Amino acid sequence: MERILLALIFCALGNPGAHAADRVPASKLPRPDHVVIVVEENRAYSRIIGNMAAPYISQLARRGASFTQSYAITHPSQPNYLALFAGSTLNVADNSCPHMFTGDNLASALLRAGLSFGIYSESMPAVGYTGCVYGHYQRKHNPVVDWQGINVPPSVNMPITSFPSNYSALPTVSLVVPNQENDMHDGEEPETIIRGDAWLKTHLDAYVRWAATHNSLLIITWDEDDGTEGNRIPTIFVGPMVRKGAYSQRIDHYNVLRAVLDMYSLPPLGNSAQASPLDHVWTRAPVARAAATLYSGTPVKHR
Repeated sequence: MERILLALIFCALGNPGAHAADRVPASKLPRPDHVVIVVEENRAYSRIIGNMAAPYISQLARRGASFTQSYAITHPSQPNYLALFAGSTLNVADNSCPHMFTGDNLASALLRAGLSFGIYSESMPAVGYTGCVYGHYQRKHNPVVDWQGINVPPSVNMPITSFPSNYSALPTVSLVVPNQENDMHDGEEPETIIRGDAWLKTHLDAYVRWAATHNSLLIITWDEDDGTEGNRIPTIFVGPMVRKGAYSQRIDHYNVLRAVLDMYSLPPLGNSAQASPLDHVWTRAPVARAAATLYSGTPVKHR
């Protein structure tokens, strides 16, 4: 009986490591007009954040919410993309191609709710393309096509040349996938990091500046690390609804998926149902705080 009472008290109080005053109630979560998620490749947290080879990404980390304990689900690439998109690796443990699935996913959940979705893949040759490889494009980095024609229309599977210059025309949620030359996958350090960082600035900085005054959110994450830090990766949220700071809550791709679903009042998908909500990284409108404290209450400085 004593254990039951303690468990009930713990549930009522919530996570004792969190600051209740810093949490935004579920009913008050932000609802961005647009979310743009960029997925990079194969770099550990300390290889990016604070690295002189990645000045633009490090700048975004300082301007937004930077998760210092963000982890990929597994290795290699493909199951992590599936986890981020569908809340499960779907028993895929390699980069084999092709795969087809029938369950729910981020795109189908948004579309069913009357919202919109699009993926923009660099070097993909045409809308709705289903091939495994085309130049520096790899289907293993495009989870959306695995549901194409099942519950996702081909029209949402687009080359990056379709990314709108009028950002107000963006879908509710977008995935942006650079090709293997520009996502830090190919090449040696520091050149591959320099190239990937420059690509982000060239292709996304205008959007980031626009988003700051247009209720739009950028999320940058990585599929996996390079094998040096136990799969710890950078994950950054940048937007006017974000409380700036470094956060030590341990998160993974399922937390990121849950955060997006929560903002649009959509039910969690797969393993995201067990992921902790990210309800402490948002501003309490209409007053935005200039800086954030850590989830654990301990200040952390960017390296």
